[in-house]
Amino acid sequence: MTDPITTPHLLHAFDVVAEVAAPVEVGDTPLGARRLIPILAGSVSGPKLSGKLIPGGVDYQIIRADGLADIHARYVIETGSGARVYVENTGIRHGPPEAMARLRRGEPVDPALIYFRATPKFETADPELAWLMRSIFVCSGARFPDKVVLRMFEVT
Repeated sequence: MTDPITTPHLLHAFDVVAEVAAPVEVGDTPLGARRLIPILAGSVSGPKLSGKLIPGGVDYQIIRADGLADIHARYVIETGSGARVYVENTGIRHGPPEAMARLRRGEPVDPALIYFRATPKFETADPELAWLMRSIFVCSGARFPDKVVLRMFEVT
């Protein structure tokens, strides 16, 4: 008998480049250092989706005492045809303490030093984009002083 369980694979779907503003520091709460990073604009490109980010999204973060950042971003993609996709992307980011401190100060850090993974969920009214709501996605990211780059993968 063969194994009936299918092994998942990752299929590159698209990349997101989000231009971000300086963080809004809320302060040290009992859960960690709370900050919000406004998403100003951005682009979406790849084999399965392309478009732009509508200004107004926000990346909500809590940086825990151990340096790990809990991330929850919410934003909207608009395709070239005008279709809109609401995105909620939840994940974590961590790395060596000195690299995480540089990131927090807005300094450049080699993305290879940082573990940055998330699980985006999509919502759309466009029937042609309904495939986004029928699959699991994961992404790998990199944080730069003025932008965040995400590579989105569909789990097949």
